[in-house]
Amino acid sequence: MFYTGGPPFHFARNPNYRSSYAYAATHNILSHVPPGYNALRTTLLQKERANVERLFKPIKDSWLANGVSVVFDGWADPQKRPLINIMAASDGGPVFIKAIDGSGEFKGKHFIVVVLKDAIKEIGHEKVVQVITNNASVMKFARALIEGEYPKIFWTSCAVHTLNLALKNICATKNTEKNEVTYEECSWITSIADDTSFIRVFMMNHSMRLAMFNEFCLLKLLQVADIRFASIVIMLKRLKLIKRCLQAMAISDQWAFYRKDDVGKDQEVKEMILSDRWWDVVDYILEFTAPIYDMLRVADTDRPCLHLVYEM
Repeated sequence: MFYTGGPPFHFARNPNYRSSYAYAATHNILSHVPPGYNALRTTLLQKERANVERLFKPIKDSWLANGVSVVFDGWADPQKRPLINIMAASDGGPVFIKAIDGSGEFKGKHFIVVVLKDAIKEIGHEKVVQVITNNASVMKFARALIEGEYPKIFWTSCAVHTLNLALKNICATKNTEKNEVTYEECSWITSIADDTSFIRVFMMNHSMRLAMFNEFCLLKLLQVADIRFASIVIMLKRLKLIKRCLQAMAISDQWAFYRKDDVGKDQEVKEMILSDRWWDVVDYILEFTAPIYDMLRVADTDRPCLHLVYEM
C-alpha cells in the first residue's frame, strides 16, 4: 500500500492509522468495504467536518460569556508559500479558524487589517476581547485601525515573540551605524554564538569527526533552526551539557589522529573546548539570559499564562 500508493512514510506514525489496524486485527468485520475515493473526498469529509464542529461547539458557546482572543501568525510552508494562520484562544483551548495563502499579496497594514476584520466578523466582534500578533511595525499600524473600528477590542503583542526578539538582539548584534555603541558592548556575545556554530559545523560536516563525536557523546549536536525561539541559547545549553564529553574527545588519541584533515580549524576548536575562560563566558551568557529564557519557556504554551508572565 505504501510503496504503490505513495503516501508519506510518517503517516505510519499516525495514531489513527495504528488504532484502525489494531481494531481490524481483533474484530471479524464481515463484508466490510473500505471507503472509496469519492466518498473520502466528499460525503465522509463533510461528515467528519460536521463531527469536528460538534466537538468544538461547547468551546465556541463559552466565547460570548468568557471572551476569546484572535491569534494572528504568519509563517512559510515547505514550498516557501507565505501562509497566515488565524486561531481563536480561550480558556477552553485554542481553535483553528482558517489559513490564508498570502502569495502575491503585499503584507501591508491594509491587507493585515482586512484579514483581521474578516476573522473578527466570522467569530463575532462581541465575543472578541483582544487580537494577538507579533511585534512587527506593520502590526502596530494595523493596531490603530482595528482599535479605531472596534474600541472594545485590544491589540496585544505576542509575549513569546517579543522575548525572542530581545534574545536575538542580545546574542546577534550587528555592527551598523545605528547601534555602534551597543555593538561595542555586546559583540563578545556574538563572537561566542559564532564560536558555537563553528564547533557544530566542524563536528557535523566530516564523517570521521562525527563518528568520533558519537563515540564520546550520547547526545546529538543538532542544528537548531534560526526560526526557533532562543535558538542560540538552546545551542549553548546543549554544548554545556556535553562539555565533559567534548573535552575528553579533544585530548584523546583519536583527535590527534583525525586532525590532519584540517589542522587550523582543529587547533582552534580544541583551544575553545579546553579553555576554562571560554566556558566561563558561556556560563555567564546562560546566567544573565536565564530570566528571559525561562519566561519564554513558560509563555510558549497553549495554556493561559498571562498571570504567570506578570508574576515572573
